[in-house]
Amino acid sequence: MIGKELDTGAPNTWCPGCGNFSILNAMRAVLAELDHSQPDLSRTVLVAGIGCHAKIADYVNVNSFYSIHGRATPAAEGIKIGDPDLRVICHAGDGDAYGEGLEHLIFAAKRNVDMTMIVHDNRVYGLTTGQYTPTSPLGFRGRSTPAGSIELPLNPLALMLTSGATFVARGYSHGIENLKEIFRAAIAHKGFSFIDVLQVCVTYFNQYEEYTARTYALENHDATDYDLAVKRAREWDYNSAARIPLGIFYEGDAPVFEVNPSEAGRTPDETRDALDKLLASYR
Repeated sequence: MIGKELDTGAPNTWCPGCGNFSILNAMRAVLAELDHSQPDLSRTVLVAGIGCHAKIADYVNVNSFYSIHGRATPAAEGIKIGDPDLRVICHAGDGDAYGEGLEHLIFAAKRNVDMTMIVHDNRVYGLTTGQYTPTSPLGFRGRSTPAGSIELPLNPLALMLTSGATFVARGYSHGIENLKEIFRAAIAHKGFSFIDVLQVCVTYFNQYEEYTARTYALENHDATDYDLAVKRAREWDYNSAARIPLGIFYEGDAPVFEVNPSEAGRTPDETRDALDKLLASYR
C-alpha cells in the first residue's frame, strides 16, 4: 500500500498552506508502511477532537472516532483499554488538548496508556477564527485578546515529561521527513507517546518564517536521559529568541496501563463480544 491509497476522497477544506497537510501526508505514509510490515490496518483507530485538526479523521481511510471538545484523550484511552490489540492514534489541537482536555492528557501520560498522542499545535483557535490558546505567546493579539494576551504559554513537552509520558517529541509541519521519522518511532513505542507538532495556521497565526529560521534537529542527543530531555524541552520558552529543537526528546520504559482480559476471567474474544452487546443496547 502507498499513502495515496489511504485517501478517502472526501473534499479537503483546510486553508491552502495549512500545516495540517504535512501531518496528514506523513500520517498516511507511515500507516502505509505499517500495512506492509504489520498487515491489517483494520486494527488501527484514529481518534480526533474538535477543531481544524479533527478533519484528518475524514481524510485517512482507517477506523476513526470523533470525540467532543477536550475529550479526545479519554476516548482514545477507552478504545485502547477496551481492546488492547488495537493501534490507537489520537489527534488533538492545542486548544483541545491543553485547554479543556488538559487534565485528561496529564492522566493519560501518568498512566502510560499505550497510545500515540499527536497535538496539532498552531497556538491559535483556527476553527473559531483566531482566539488565543494555552500555547499562544505573551502579547498575542486575537479576537479574544485584541490588546494582547497577558498570559505566559504552557510548555507542553516539559509538562508531559513531568507527568510521566515515556515518549516525548516535537515536530514541525514544514519538515515532513522529520515528522514521518517521529511518527514511526512513536507508534512503535510501547507506552504513552506524545508529539507536539508546530502546525502553522497561515490564516490566523502564520509562523512559517520564524519557525524555519529558529528550528533545528536534535543531534547526538541521548533520548534515554530524562534530565537532559527536560533541559532540552526548556530551551524554548515561547517568548525568547532561543532556537527551537525538533526531534525525539525522551524515550523510556515503564509499565503500561492495560487490562488483560484473561486475568479478568474472559478471553479477548469474550471481552469484545461483551462490548458489542453493551454498545448494541444503546442503539
